[in-house]
Amino acid sequence: MARRILWASLALAPATILVDRLAHPGKTALFVLAAAALIPLAWLIGESTEHAAEHTGPGIGGYLNASFGNAPELIIALVAVGDGLFGVVLGSLAGSVISNLLLVFGISQVVGEDGCELDRRSLWVQIGLCAAAIAISAPVVILGWTSHSHHAGVVASIPVSIALVLVYLVVAGRNLKRHSEAERGEAHENAWSLPAALITLGVATAFTAVISEILVHSLEAFAHAIGATEFFIAAIVVAVVGNAAEHGGAVVIARDGNMKLASEIAISSSAQVALLVTPAVMLLSLAFSHHLALTFRWEETAAMAGAVGITALFVSDGRSRRWEGWILVTAFLAVAVWFWLA
Repeated sequence: MARRILWASLALAPATILVDRLAHPGKTALFVLAAAALIPLAWLIGESTEHAAEHTGPGIGGYLNASFGNAPELIIALVAVGDGLFGVVLGSLAGSVISNLLLVFGISQVVGEDGCELDRRSLWVQIGLCAAAIAISAPVVILGWTSHSHHAGVVASIPVSIALVLVYLVVAGRNLKRHSEAERGEAHENAWSLPAALITLGVATAFTAVISEILVHSLEAFAHAIGATEFFIAAIVVAVVGNAAEHGGAVVIARDGNMKLASEIAISSSAQVALLVTPAVMLLSLAFSHHLALTFRWEETAAMAGAVGITALFVSDGRSRRWEGWILVTAFLAVAVWFWLA
């Protein structure tokens, strides 16, 4: 019954697009409608990723979900760059890393089976990539704290961005090779074919990107309605809502008993945002009239470092624990309150 409702509610996505183009409703109402449309898309991305993982294994399945799920994040960031909203761009990117590590991985452990085995080696690699991203970006971040010009930050961000992309491609390539050699096996008889799963992922991601853009353009009105600051909107609301499909997919997969894949989605997504999406947005911004500098606020940097540290601690035993999940979710809520007051 629930699956039928989810399949039927996929109609919300094209309906939202039509309402936005033709009816021009109030921005607050449009925000609610777009948020509702993301829920079934989240389920569809999770469903198709799980079927793809039947052919590729959980490690590569996690990369697939992270890549498709982060496409809206990239689009949202580039739209904001075009408008010169650098605070929104950096806040949403930092918030994406934080929310994946704390909120998504935390909820996945809460709804999943207690004590499930995790691929500790793979997750350690992803967490290490997140830590490396913070370390490599540190000179540019400190440059921003010392009140240097925006142009100086842009110039310093170019080699840093290139280094981040190269590190990600090298490490991710090796990790994918290990997964492909270790995890390839026979798919379940009821699994979709790999082409069908990938096509479904692509279509769902395309709709998610459009809906996410509608959501972002209606965020300002929603922010005024709840009395939030731009920093909070960027780092919490845009990050969480912009990645809603990916977040929901990981949670659905964890609830269905595939905690190994769910953990790969949550943590590999953070690594991909930190080392691929963020530098890609910076480098692509050079084609715009407004150029992005990776000068994150100290609050964003501290929260990312803390999220990496606590996640690494909980992954170290190679098992998922519900109580650890609750701590991660609580930590995310604490960051949200901190950002609200910042």
